Amino acid sequence: MKTYNYSIDNQDINKIIDFNLFKNEKNILIQIFCGESKDKLSFISNILIQELPQSICIGTTTDGEIYEESVTTLNTVISISIFKNTTINSTYIENENSFENGKIIAQNLIKQKTKLLIVFTDGIKTNGEDFLKGIDFVNKNTIICGGMAADNGKFKQTYISCQNKIFKYGAVAVSLESDILKVFNDYRFNWVPIGIEHTIDEVKDNRVFSISKMNPSKFYAKYLGEEVAKELPSTGIEFPLIIKNKSLKTARAVIKKHNDGTLSFTGNFKKGDIVKIGFGNAETIMQDPVKQIKKALDKLKPESFFLYSCMARRRYMQNLINAEIEPFNNIAPTSGFFTYAEFFHNQGHNELLNQSLTIIALSEYEQTPKHIYLEDAKKSTNSDYARTIKALTHLIEQSAIDHDLQTLKLNTQKKYSNRLLASQKQFLRYVVHETNTPLSVIMSNIELYEMKYGKNSYISNIEVAMKNIYSIYDDLSFLIKKDQLFYNKIKIDLVDYIRSRVDFFSQVASQAQSNFIFTSNCTNMPIFFNETKLQRIIDNNLTNAIKYTREKEDIYIDLKKTNSDYIFNISSHSSIIQDPKKIFEEYYREEKTQEGFGLGLNLVKRVCQEENVEIKVISNEDSTCFTYTFKGGASENTTS
Repeated sequence: MKTYNYSIDNQDINKIIDFNLFKNEKNILIQIFCGESKDKLSFISNILIQELPQSICIGTTTDGEIYEESVTTLNTVISISIFKNTTINSTYIENENSFENGKIIAQNLIKQKTKLLIVFTDGIKTNGEDFLKGIDFVNKNTIICGGMAADNGKFKQTYISCQNKIFKYGAVAVSLESDILKVFNDYRFNWVPIGIEHTIDEVKDNRVFSISKMNPSKFYAKYLGEEVAKELPSTGIEFPLIIKNKSLKTARAVIKKHNDGTLSFTGNFKKGDIVKIGFGNAETIMQDPVKQIKKALDKLKPESFFLYSCMARRRYMQNLINAEIEPFNNIAPTSGFFTYAEFFHNQGHNELLNQSLTIIALSEYEQTPKHIYLEDAKKSTNSDYARTIKALTHLIEQSAIDHDLQTLKLNTQKKYSNRLLASQKQFLRYVVHETNTPLSVIMSNIELYEMKYGKNSYISNIEVAMKNIYSIYDDLSFLIKKDQLFYNKIKIDLVDYIRSRVDFFSQVASQAQSNFIFTSNCTNMPIFFNETKLQRIIDNNLTNAIKYTREKEDIYIDLKKTNSDYIFNISSHSSIIQDPKKIFEEYYREEKTQEGFGLGLNLVKRVCQEENVEIKVISNEDSTCFTYTFKGGASENTTS
């Protein structure tokens, strides 16, 4: 076989191409890579079919064209390949169902001797992943190459062609059938993930509605800046989402931004997919790609290279992208285009790629393979700009590696901490369970002792201490069980209940040289509330008042009904609370001299938030007052 490549560059096509070279050839494949308009693609297709009616011709619009050792834009490149022992067939499908398009293309073209399928689809409406699944449904073994058409980064309308017909959507394809044609394919990715992992929360096929609980456009704005997000999808192609745990490193680039900020990507996601933002590793992109596949090429003796590369590579590397193309042309004629997504065959199935350079090498050569000599790339890759790009890329990649190592360490420490917390929780469960019985025995024996021998100062001190222990025990028990139990509400008389708790702790208050003074503007206040939760509110406030009230000062407890609300006030003369908001935080204590862990009021706050109880704290030189408003408590249906 032999390939002739032509760059039209706004010149007369008849002056560029000598059609007499091909008049007597039977097996002619023409690929048109058009970076211009639909009209230009149509015009060139018509001339080619008119001059070479025996040829098979497919074409696509582009985001840049590959011509020999260079890259062009807004140009048209024509690749004409002549085969001696290969039959070429073509087909097209103009349908919006991507999966069915893939099936029909495969059914029409793949035969027993088919060695290669070259496929171009539109770049806007086709779901590339579903299209390839359609091909896989029919045949998973035939090598496929090509890609999705582009329109110079506008993401408005792409075009493809078959013979002299132009299509807005669908697919065009050619098959190469042969006994001797040898095909080699490979790809280069060179995009690396950076930053933290993110989760695809909500998705339908290739349209993503939520990433890590964020609108996708806002996600890009957060991590890449408002300017990048504003210009999506064109700016997002260079910073794809890289999917974790794929057979290949697979990127998905943005192709459409919807009015609601959701984004469509070139391929599908699944709910729960773990992704990272990717960036191009310029250092590896500029390395000679042929060196890695030299042994395979030695065996093949390539006669032509077709390269289908992602638009992101050209836009990211700019003029330096030639360094990636040149080594192929040093071996054999090279052509191709920059796509919106690339098709690649990998180990028995087809993959939709982004950010990749896909490589197809063809040969009908049957003699002893020749040794391929690698030529040095041009010195452009050693320019100051290239060195700067390499250095910045190396810095980013090393920073990403350091970040991942640090994240791994933190995750290891987190797992260890979680195991400790789980052990601590289990220990507390055991303590609470085992403490209940001895506490009950002690309290029962205190009561029996008082009944038989009467009270004395020693027994009173023991009883006060036991009541404090009981209060702590109840708090711990609630903390451990609160997420495992459903707390039913029952009818409670708020006046009687608070009075009973005041009576329970009155002995504790007396020992601290304080007295409770309880008042209420109603004889009864029925409310539906969970008794365990109510006890946490009342007991913690009573014990805190005892703990922090100054000696020989009274503690005032006032309960009143106001309209439909019940208001519970507890006040006393104590030290001024410097930060009333912080006292409800876990482990916060203003008076370090007092015993405790700073958990009681945090527990109270949680209960109040769950039960719509309003909290207000006022603290000054005269007094400190905690007010709890049970909203609507008096208006609830309090009948049994």
